[in-house]
Amino acid sequence: MMKRYVISQTALLCLVSVIMVLTNLIGYHMPLGDSILGIFILDAIALFGLSLSKLMSRFIHLPSMMYVSLTALLLACPISPIQNWIIETTSQVAFMAPVTALGAFAGISLGKDLKNFVKMGWKMVLVTLLVISGTFIFSALVADIVLRLTHVV
Repeated sequence: MMKRYVISQTALLCLVSVIMVLTNLIGYHMPLGDSILGIFILDAIALFGLSLSKLMSRFIHLPSMMYVSLTALLLACPISPIQNWIIETTSQVAFMAPVTALGAFAGISLGKDLKNFVKMGWKMVLVTLLVISGTFIFSALVADIVLRLTHVV
């Protein structure tokens, strides 16, 4: 069962890697050779975190994202012996490259659940628009206050 889980997660990570390589190459003009190793390391961290989450789910149910983030944090923290190599190698991957793949999967997921989204009605659309607008306006307000306090603007 664990072997099957790792194989399916590896297949998904390969698909995401292809999207990240293309985004990194076309959108951000990063060199292909430099970014492939960074993407491979990010995939290895994600696969380790996902596998650890699957193993630990027998004892405690915590989000997989926590295990992935904790693994990456431990590898990149100052006490890690491979900190410099991890940071140097993964810095060749544009930050928005994984976000593009994430957005694509979120769109596919929303398309899959579109029927349920329509059932929620216009009130849910209104709440969604208010939440997005409020988040944007207050984020801009906080950024403006901080930039004025630090005399950047």
